[in-house]
Amino acid sequence: MPAKVDADKCTGCESCLDACPSEAISMQDGKAVIDPEKCVDCGVCVDECPVEAISME
Repeated sequence: MPAKVDADKCTGCESCLDACPSEAISMQDGKAVIDPEKCVDCGVCVDECPVEAISME
C-alpha cells in the first residue's frame, strides 16, 4: 500500500522529496502528493517527515 499524505498536517517543507528513492513525491499547492504508481512502499518518507504528515496506512 502506498504512503499517504495528510494535507492538513503537511507544511510543504519538501523533506520527503529528496528522501524518496523512487521520485514518487511531488508538490501541489504547497503540499506533498505521492504517486501510487511510483511509490515502492519503502516508508523512507514516513521517517523523514518532521510533522508526521505521511503514513503507510
